[in-house]
Amino acid sequence: MRDAHHDEVRDPAVEAAIEAELRLLDPEVRGSPELTGALLHPGFHEFGASGRHWDRASIIASLAATTEPGARPFAVSHMKGVRLAADLVHLTFDTESNGRRAHRSSLWRRHTEGDGWLLYFHQATPFDDGDGAGAG
Repeated sequence: MRDAHHDEVRDPAVEAAIEAELRLLDPEVRGSPELTGALLHPGFHEFGASGRHWDRASIIASLAATTEPGARPFAVSHMKGVRLAADLVHLTFDTESNGRRAHRSSLWRRHTEGDGWLLYFHQATPFDDGDGAGAG
């Protein structure tokens, strides 16, 4: 019997989206409007863990104002992705920061200019230990 795990082919689009997502979770990037903006699609929007709806300008301003210098990065787990179309990748993962946990879902679109991937949509849903973290 063959091990299916060894037959798995890594999708470069998924790998690029994961790399970009991890950059966006870096406090140094989050605190910089320029670095954050470089990763967000012009049509970006988000439903945050707070329940608030964010557009591109409001999330960039909020992150720059609330990310403290030297902040610890999010702890990320269960990250996985799938390519939905040639220019669209869906990522799901969990985060923990300062005791707050969230299930997260991101849609990354390949930018029409070049090979860059930009975050188009993000949703965060808070959970606690009783909510089955990581369960499918």
